[in-house]
Amino acid sequence: MPEDLLRYDVLAQEALRGLVRKVLTEVAQTGLPGDHHFFITFDTRHPGARISSRLKAQYPEEMTVVLQHQFWDLTVSDVSFEVGLSFKGVPERLVVPLHAISGFVDPHAGFALKFDPAHEAAAKEEAVSRGAAPATVAGPAAEAKRKPPEGGSAEVVSIDAFRKKNG
Repeated sequence: MPEDLLRYDVLAQEALRGLVRKVLTEVAQTGLPGDHHFFITFDTRHPGARISSRLKAQYPEEMTVVLQHQFWDLTVSDVSFEVGLSFKGVPERLVVPLHAISGFVDPHAGFALKFDPAHEAAAKEEAVSRGAAPATVAGPAAEAKRKPPEGGSAEVVSIDAFRKKNG
């Protein structure tokens, strides 16, 4: 198979992260429409991720937050989002880099994205070893680890769907 010098996987991954950023930006401005709500899974070890030491002890690698009824002060930048949430009655402020997100699900819409951070790290290392500037890359989406709540269904969008198949 010829080498993909354009790195369509990188372009598609960045476009999908842009979709998450756009959705969160709209929710920050106007609130959640209808019954939409989000399950957002992220790597708590990712540089730039900020959570309390209490939550870090509870979720040392990965955490899923739900943006539905009780969240506040959602702000979105080009590289991260910040949100206030309550955990067992204790208010917390989280900062989540967009590149720390490994999963995004809207059960109401039956929509899910799964990002592959392990592939991202390998691609960055490869780029650095070639002398290129590090770029964030993610490969084919894996099956979603979590299922939406009962009665919900979600479609996982895989980057493989955008790749040309040789046949």
